[in-house]
Amino acid sequence: MELYMEGDVAIVMASSSGLGLGSAMVLAREGVNVVINGRDLERLESAVESIREVATGEVCYFQGDIKDSRTAAGIVKFTIEEFGKLDHLVTNSGPPPCLHFEEAEDVDWYESYELLVMSVVRMIREAEPYLRESENGTIVTITSRIVKEPTSTNVLSSAIRMAIIGLGKTLTWEFAPNIRVNSVLPGKFDTPRLVDDPRDLARKIPNEKVNVGGIPIGRIGDPVELGEVVAFLCSKNSSFINGVALQVDGGSIKAAF
Repeated sequence: MELYMEGDVAIVMASSSGLGLGSAMVLAREGVNVVINGRDLERLESAVESIREVATGEVCYFQGDIKDSRTAAGIVKFTIEEFGKLDHLVTNSGPPPCLHFEEAEDVDWYESYELLVMSVVRMIREAEPYLRESENGTIVTITSRIVKEPTSTNVLSSAIRMAIIGLGKTLTWEFAPNIRVNSVLPGKFDTPRLVDDPRDLARKIPNEKVNVGGIPIGRIGDPVELGEVVAFLCSKNSSFINGVALQVDGGSIKAAF
């Protein structure tokens, strides 16, 4: 499907690897000028090289921690100086600590809220004026399937990510008709966090041994597959889709709605 996005400008947060990188790659492939973001300079430079292999748009990076309150203003300012406009914002983050309720201290709750919620709030606050000027302003928040099926083994993610869905649904009305706001709820994807994060035993298992018994499709996802969904939600092809929380999980969520 042709997405007709050539010349658009997008910011993709936390995009030096994983789902953010997959989203940036598809957007750039479709002709979008993309600004990626991350903390590690070496990983950012590597990500830019990978994206340029498929890109028909320009790609550059802004180094910064999304938990730092200065990052949001900095990346939006950089984007406007570089490209003169902003059409799409894709928010994303790494995971919070994978803890049971009894293990989570106050500091874990506050830091996870900064990571998962305030990073998104600040980015939207800075980006909104420019998105309103676009002919197709969009916000896509990458969150998690956990908002539909919370788990007792990851209380921080289960509880805090719900706020992003409430925020998105509220902004659907506040920003209409200028800006569409949607969320994607990824399941298990082939990302570093699935195998390398020592806070979660499941993530220590090599990808080829990850339990896929609960995924009807029978495999984990490729980050580019999520990127295809993100790019569609940013494009005019989805012009009447607004306020949805779309699961992208190979069918693993058993709930009907």
